[in-house]
Amino acid sequence: MPDTDTRSSRARRRRRPETPDAVAIQVAGEGEAPSELEAAVIAAAGAYRFGDIEVPATIARAIERMGFVTPTEVQARAIPPLRRGEDLIGQAQTGTGKTAAFGIPIVEKIEPSSSHVQALILTPTRELCVQVDDEISRIGQFRGVRTVAIYGGSSMDKQIEALKRGAQVVVGTPGRVLDLIRRGELKLDRVHTVILDEADRMLDMGFIVDVETI
Repeated sequence: MPDTDTRSSRARRRRRPETPDAVAIQVAGEGEAPSELEAAVIAAAGAYRFGDIEVPATIARAIERMGFVTPTEVQARAIPPLRRGEDLIGQAQTGTGKTAAFGIPIVEKIEPSSSHVQALILTPTRELCVQVDDEISRIGQFRGVRTVAIYGGSSMDKQIEALKRGAQVVVGTPGRVLDLIRRGELKLDRVHTVILDEADRMLDMGFIVDVETI
């Protein structure tokens, strides 16, 4: 999951646990002091609470509209270290709010006035790509965050147009993302957060080379 400045973060959902409420969180880099950007994000998150988690007013308004009242276990355990820019591996069942667990910190760190890609989320299928793109868009709706879903089987020209309009969050499947990188249409030099959603499934589907290349 997220990271800032020079580190990239990876959010990976491995094999589903046998019990529906089981959540596993592994954090790398614990104890490191937050960067200036991370400190600013945390400082700006005052006054509004999502359970025990303080969030900015724009995100509080968005998640309230989405029906979130209190954080799930994966959200409560993942959001704080992700805000600090720590690498994290998360494992939880479908329907436990994993997308919001990495989506909230991503949206907090986006600079809306910048038109550069700042976060990249890789998914194994176009169905999941569209779903994640929609949820990130809803979380960021009151911050002016622009997202684009990039996947095969859909018009590449339209996806390129969306990138040129200034998408800050790209959600895509590895093959199409790599195609656009090689064409010079997708630039990742200002990305501070990288998410591998359902990483185990991507590996099972043979995307390991594409993921490593990206």
